[in-house]
Amino acid sequence: MVIWNSSDTMEPTFILKGFPGLEYVHSWLSIPLFLAYLVAITGNITILSVIWIESSLHQPMYYFLSILALTDLGMSMSTVPTMLAVLWFDVREIQASACYAQLFFIHTFTFLESSVLLAMAFDRFVAICHPLHYSTILTNSVIGKIGLACLLRSMGVVLPTPLLLRRYHYCHVNALSHAFCLHQDVLKLSCSNAKINSIYGLCVVIVTLGVDSVFILLSYALILNAVLGIASHEEQLKALNTCVSHICVVLIFFVPVIGVSMVHRFGKHPSPIVHVLMADVYLLLPPVLNPVVYSVRTKQIRLGIFRKFQLGRRF
Repeated sequence: MVIWNSSDTMEPTFILKGFPGLEYVHSWLSIPLFLAYLVAITGNITILSVIWIESSLHQPMYYFLSILALTDLGMSMSTVPTMLAVLWFDVREIQASACYAQLFFIHTFTFLESSVLLAMAFDRFVAICHPLHYSTILTNSVIGKIGLACLLRSMGVVLPTPLLLRRYHYCHVNALSHAFCLHQDVLKLSCSNAKINSIYGLCVVIVTLGVDSVFILLSYALILNAVLGIASHEEQLKALNTCVSHICVVLIFFVPVIGVSMVHRFGKHPSPIVHVLMADVYLLLPPVLNPVVYSVRTKQIRLGIFRKFQLGRRF
């Protein structure tokens, strides 16, 4: 089905392609996708409830982890229901207003995740480089302000994009490449002059993901320098071990983002399904794996989960 924007007074309707070329296995694709969604929702809610219940986890590191879990929940709920609707019920039409709202939340949660990972890197920097001042620097008030700043920053940089998209005309076939709405995907369908939106989108990526990744690297350079100054090899390993979980989630987030960017920038010949799968991985992998990493790698979280499900006496 093809839907055109035939009138300036009518809101355009977009078509979600989903997984082009794989329509015959949609029912099979829905199984791992649904399981991943279930793991993401269950895992992140478990992390949040354990931190809420366990008073010993009321510390800056775990407060930031709570914000990360909330971000992952938001990311999952912004994308997967639409994808499952395409796979299960072949619901491909989406009104422009719903599409703009979805891309706003997807990109907001993406930039928010990057911001929270930077805040967590700062937490590890203070904990290792200034341990005596850790509790005085990262007070509850400071953590709340950091969380609010991350949220306002992410929403603020994304808000202009749907507002600009609403002003454009869509006079071509309004078929999107994915099973959800992304800014660049909608932008390429416009027959208006979208140079402002394109340039703005590039600048936003640079000042958010680009700047955050640089500061995360800088934080770990300072952490490594401080750790190497510790005389005891055992204490060095102990200090670095507190950073392993965070390093894992940073890689889980940024490696797919870089991969998607490289495919879109240099991948001129790959099948469209490659672009689709890369985008799906970049949006789905962090919400699924982040709670798994912290549950496995962090003893306090693991013990809290065992106690929550009355398994503590077995471990």
